[in-house]
Amino acid sequence: MRAGRVTGTHHGGGSDPTPAQAPGAPGAPAAPSRKQAATPHQGPTAPQPGPATNAPGEDGPTAPHQSAHHYAPAPREGTAGPRVDVGELVRIRTRHPEAIAEAAARRSRRPLLNESGRLMIVAADHPARGALGVGDREFAMANRADLLERLCLALSRPGVDGVLATADILDDLLLLGALEHKVVMGSMNRGGLQGASFELDDRFTGQRPEDIERLGFDAGKLLLRVDYADPGSLTTLESTARAIDAMAERRLPVFVEPFISRRTPEGRLANDLSAGAVIRSLAIASGLGGSSAYTWLKVPVTEDPDDMARVMETSTLPAVLLGGDVGDSPGDQVAAYEKWRGALRLPTVRGLVVGRSLLYPADGDVAAAVDTAVGLL
Repeated sequence: MRAGRVTGTHHGGGSDPTPAQAPGAPGAPAAPSRKQAATPHQGPTAPQPGPATNAPGEDGPTAPHQSAHHYAPAPREGTAGPRVDVGELVRIRTRHPEAIAEAAARRSRRPLLNESGRLMIVAADHPARGALGVGDREFAMANRADLLERLCLALSRPGVDGVLATADILDDLLLLGALEHKVVMGSMNRGGLQGASFELDDRFTGQRPEDIERLGFDAGKLLLRVDYADPGSLTTLESTARAIDAMAERRLPVFVEPFISRRTPEGRLANDLSAGAVIRSLAIASGLGGSSAYTWLKVPVTEDPDDMARVMETSTLPAVLLGGDVGDSPGDQVAAYEKWRGALRLPTVRGLVVGRSLLYPADGDVAAAVDTAVGLL
């Protein structure tokens, strides 16, 4: 067995004696096209494991050739996805931490864009900013095994191109074998903790350009929040520009998520989603760095979706739409889909980067939520 994939029991369940092949692995069936993905949801399809056998010394340090990941199809309410063996993840991390780098080196890569020229990325970098809530569920993203199961299910759906996350989550997904033939996007600045007095100080506490390059990942993402009343925003702008430069030097795409932000009278930080504010934020972000050749924009849908055509005229940089927290009701989810549908018709909008609303949908059906979003493309 090769190191870097988790095998064993799952939350106390038995192991699966007949593992199948991982999606995208040599000899695996080709993934359905986006057109196929738009068909009605027929039930979840869990990621399938690669060939695995039990090697001698399973309780000892993981040998460099040992296996990595094994999913048991044990659906659970709210996710209907594969089970993740946390104990096995911890065992590999403690006994053979090099397995993460080994899994990254073995990972089969793909171009950023496929034939359609569209991009569907599932985002899960929120926890590193202490942003664990979804709607009125304050700690929805706090259970790591549950989050990983939802991510593995989302990544297994046809038409999903990849994932955006911080190193801890990407390392787990590498060990689980869930990143084969996927676009892997590292989250770079998570220092602006949600609700903190220093929330606007979005320092680069996540993956560096050299980390993204070393691990063979495909892109980076950074958050840029500018408050005209906060002198510290100038430092944020400068550090963002230097990060864009470092990514461009490595010919690595970087997705910049800009906002004009301000403090409410109660002291809470709020992003201004009016057309004028979003236009201004895109103009600022587009001009950062010594080259814009590898810069993408990650753009919110404005308060009035009809303003998006005017907003997207601000820049010729390629853009993706961000999802945000769309609310807790099925009606909120449907309204979000319709906003995305309209904006996706615009020429500079090339895809979606959506997290919480797909991983934690109001009706609990992750696969159906993801399939619906893919169908918009």
